[in-house]
Order: sequence, then structure tokens, then C-alpha cells
Amino acid sequence: MEKHKEHKLYECSECLKCFSKKGNLQTHVRVHTGDKPYQCSECLKCFSVKSSLVKHMRVHTGDKPHQCSECLKCFSRKDSLVIHMRVHTGDKPYKCYECLKCFNQKSHLVTHMRVHIGDKPYQCSECLKCFNQKSHLVKHMRVHIGDKPYQCSECLKCFSEKRSLLKHMRVHTGDKPYKCYECLKCFNQKSHLVTHMRVHIGDKPYQCSECLKCFNQKSHLVIHMRVHTGDKPYQCSECLKCFSRNYSLETHMRVHTGDKPYQCSECLKCFSQKSHLVKHMRIHTGDKPYQCSECLKCFSRKDSLVTHMRVHTGDKPCQ
Repeated sequence: MEKHKEHKLYECSECLKCFSKKGNLQTHVRVHTGDKPYQCSECLKCFSVKSSLVKHMRVHTGDKPHQCSECLKCFSRKDSLVIHMRVHTGDKPYKCYECLKCFNQKSHLVTHMRVHIGDKPYQCSECLKCFNQKSHLVKHMRVHIGDKPYQCSECLKCFSEKRSLLKHMRVHTGDKPYKCYECLKCFNQKSHLVTHMRVHIGDKPYQCSECLKCFNQKSHLVIHMRVHTGDKPYQCSECLKCFSRNYSLETHMRVHTGDKPYQCSECLKCFSQKSHLVKHMRIHTGDKPYQCSECLKCFSRKDSLVTHMRVHTGDKPCQ
């Protein structure tokens, strides 16, 4: 029976690990000595084991002997094929014991664990910002160097990230894959749908620190804050008048250009502002939405109601 037993007769003097064959011990010792006797004739890289050199040579020869039986994709290494097969089988053997999320590659789990431990080993040499993935640092560096490798084939606009280009392409294709199941309105970005949903649920997470008024979009809060700060960053190049909103500047510019894009469908009269057209349309529709609380008389314009109220209050502002 003893001849069937595995005898480990050769012991490593460094770590005391034992081997049944002398050749295996000799190979193992290179871990301690750093000896790499097998050199690649193409790039001169060295290896401690001949099998590692054989695998490496496939980089130069392009040889991919390991083929996936499902999609026929080929790989230069067997372990790469084993990992790839999990795409088809759905196998995710690496589990995070913090959040129970599973991964099909050990490296993905290692990267994910940095979320829990807060490890960010990749630092930007320009601004010292840190990242938990090397790919995130690579993308970030484009901010500093101005690199935008992804170009739109329609308008030639360039982007630093591929996902930004994909979002942009929807402008040209008209694709709006994100649908609101309340009102069926569609959006080309998920973030736009998330913001829109606040209209239905009444969520207003952005609060003004001055007057405590709440808004469903951060941009709306930023614009509102200018009421308190008096900031008017948009200036007319013609008369130098300043505005707190870009939209207000665009409307004002029509005073100088004479542009009147809003036309009445009844009498074809044109207006520079949409609100002016809305007021004008009441002449044709007879709509009078402003009612006097004293005598119940109705008016088509709010300023007309204000003027009328002086009959009841006796207010005479011109004296």
C-alpha cells in the first residue's frame, strides 16, 4: 500500500515546502532566488517557468487555441476561457460578504471591495483626486489634458467618455428609451426621467437656505438663489442690461433684433414673447380668468383687474 502513498522527499530550505519531485523543487526555488531563465526572443521579457513563456509567446504569434463552444470566441489562455464561460452560464462564484453582491471574476470583487473599505489607490498627479479603479483615473485625466477621443459621426462633436457619446447620439436618432409610466412622456437620459418623476410624487429635495422654498431640480434652486444674491450673470451685448436667467436675456434680445416668433393663428399678429401671445388670444376666445372678489366682474388681464379694484378700494395712485 505504501507505494501508492505520495512521498514529499524534497524540502525547500527557505520556506520548508515539500515536493515529491526534484524538478518541482528546483522550479519552486526560483520564487526565492528571482531566477528567470526563460526569455522571450521577441520582447526579451523573462519567466521563471517555461509554461509561462509558452503562454506569453501567444501575445506575439496571435495564437488563440482555446475556443468557447457557445459563441466560438477564442482565447490565448485556458483560464481566460474559463472566466469567459461564466458569461454564458451566469456563474458568479465571488461573493461580497458586506452587501452579498456576486461577481464572475475575482478581480471584479477586489475592485468592488474598495467601495466598502474606502480604498482609493489611484491618484491624479494633477489635482490629487483619488479613485478606486484605474480606468476611472484614466477617464479623469482627460479633464486635464483635454483629450476627447470619442467623436460623433453626425456633428463631429467630441467627448472624453464613450457613454457621453452614446447619450449624445440620441439627439440625432431621437431615441428616448426612458419612459414615465405615469404620463407616458419619454426621455433620452435616465437622469431626466428621475428629475421628471418628482413632478408626480411631489418631491422637492433642493431647499433655499434663505427663504426655505423648495425645488425639484438643483438648477432651479441655483436660478432662484439669484433673487437673494442679486447676481445677474447674463448681459446684453447691445445695451449692457443684465439678467439673472439666460432665458430672460434671449427674450430681451428680441427688442434689439425685432424678432417676433410667436404668431396668433387667428389674426396672424406676431409677438416677441409667448406670454404676450397667450394674453392676446383671450381677445379671440373671450376668456376672462381674472375675477373681482367684490363685484364678480371678470377681466382677460391681471393688470386690468388690479386697475379695477381701485374702484372698490378708493385708491388713487396718480395723485
